[in-house]
Amino acid sequence: MREKQIILAAKVLSVVFTPFYLPLLGLVSLLTLTYLSLLPLTYKLFLLFTFWMFTVFVPTMLIRLYRRYQGWSLFELASRERRVIPYVISIVSYLLCYYIMVAAHVPHFLGTILIASLVIQVVCALVNLFVKISTHTAAIGGVTGALLAFSLIFGFNPVWWLCVVLLIAGLLGTCRMILRQHSLHQVVIGYLVGVVCAFVAVLVF
Repeated sequence: MREKQIILAAKVLSVVFTPFYLPLLGLVSLLTLTYLSLLPLTYKLFLLFTFWMFTVFVPTMLIRLYRRYQGWSLFELASRERRVIPYVISIVSYLLCYYIMVAAHVPHFLGTILIASLVIQVVCALVNLFVKISTHTAAIGGVTGALLAFSLIFGFNPVWWLCVVLLIAGLLGTCRMILRQHSLHQVVIGYLVGVVCAFVAVLVF
């Protein structure tokens, strides 16, 4: 009974902190914690809806349809060889979102979230050709790297935020191993890829 509860908790945390939601979390943070909070409410809602549509809804629905078409379970889809198409779907969706953001002349720092997410996905897709890594920990690693980069840009103390993010990262990595989706080195490599890619992308772009 205890083992079933642990597995259920791991599944819930994996769904709550799915990679698709974390860029949206980054957008919410910028719109509430920086000078971007001064933007009109309707404009913020437009940004949030556009972000959600192309970084959460579209890739999730397309990947789900692809999985059902192939007749695969979630566990079967998680194999390294079958993750190529989901990566392509996500990357194309994020590119479309970035194009819309550029066309709408959104503030630069909002676009960097998408760029960082795209860089992480492209690197994960390339690494996936050789070894499977965790996109869940890559995404939370991206939050860590972006947080560190934005703290340098905006000059705020990120310690408490880092404590929360690191706690979530540890829980998420543990969940992925409990569910037997990844090994320890796949979780760690994914996290490091996310941290480095996001940190560099935010500072450079």
